[in-house]
Amino acid sequence: MCYEAGPCGYEVRRQLAKMEISCDVIAPALIPRKPGERIKTDKRDARKLARLYRAGELTPIRVPTEAEEFVRDLVRCREDTVEDVQRQRQRLLKFLVRHGRVWRETSNWSQRHWAWLRAQRFENASAQRTMEECLAQLDFTRDRLSKLETEIERVAEQEPWRELVSRLRCLRGIGTLTALALVVEIQDFRRFENPRDLMGFVGLVPSIYASDKSEFRGSITKCGNGHIRRLLVEAAWHYRHKPAMKGHLRKRCAGQPEPVVKEAMQAQERLNLRYRRLTARGKPAAVAVVAVARELVGFIWAMAVKHAPAVA
Repeated sequence: MCYEAGPCGYEVRRQLAKMEISCDVIAPALIPRKPGERIKTDKRDARKLARLYRAGELTPIRVPTEAEEFVRDLVRCREDTVEDVQRQRQRLLKFLVRHGRVWRETSNWSQRHWAWLRAQRFENASAQRTMEECLAQLDFTRDRLSKLETEIERVAEQEPWRELVSRLRCLRGIGTLTALALVVEIQDFRRFENPRDLMGFVGLVPSIYASDKSEFRGSITKCGNGHIRRLLVEAAWHYRHKPAMKGHLRKRCAGQPEPVVKEAMQAQERLNLRYRRLTARGKPAAVAVVAVARELVGFIWAMAVKHAPAVA
């Protein structure tokens, strides 16, 4: 049997497995849909799934283990908290702007900026209470974020995550938080036979419209996991800078096998060259970074599969 992935998660599938009933969880985005089909009911959906499942036209997803799902939830909780911090910062700044109080000396959220924020006082009691509540909410959420990051760092040092996370951290732009997020979101890298399959999985390959001898390549497909795609694009921005193995990156590479460190350095050289060539041709920086992120996937796959320790 099968069912479409949704809010019920994987618990239904696990219960069926305990009953020795084979069940696949189907990726909703990959279910074929007719362009003119505008009637949707539970009965129609069930019949459609059964018919397509029998024909082999559905794509099942890999169901994570409970341990993988719990760590993934922790990583996503941290991402949600980061968004909460950003929203609360904007809310506080906009409140101050409405009352003509604008910080112009240095960048926002520096130590001097924080000191200025905490020194703000309003004669009106309501305005002062609003200011205090905004600051209290922001302080509380920042404290939550710090605790979540500490917990993620602790989990990343445990098995079975520690070894793969350590290898991925050798790549520029990928720290412990990003490395663990990639591992728990992608899960088993060996299910992708080559880097191109992984690039397609995260939606970083260009869309193609071809007919006869004409072919048009459009924007990236954006299919698959949006969490991974965002992390990869953020990491790709670091390859704007000249290749170098220093500072925190050098510390992360300490103790790693020579082939792993060499692969990481090759990634810096290749991706930096890719970025400079694209921008030299007039491509916007954001477009060039997406292209770099696509090639970065290849190096991530190599770290996870090619440089994985041999199984005895």
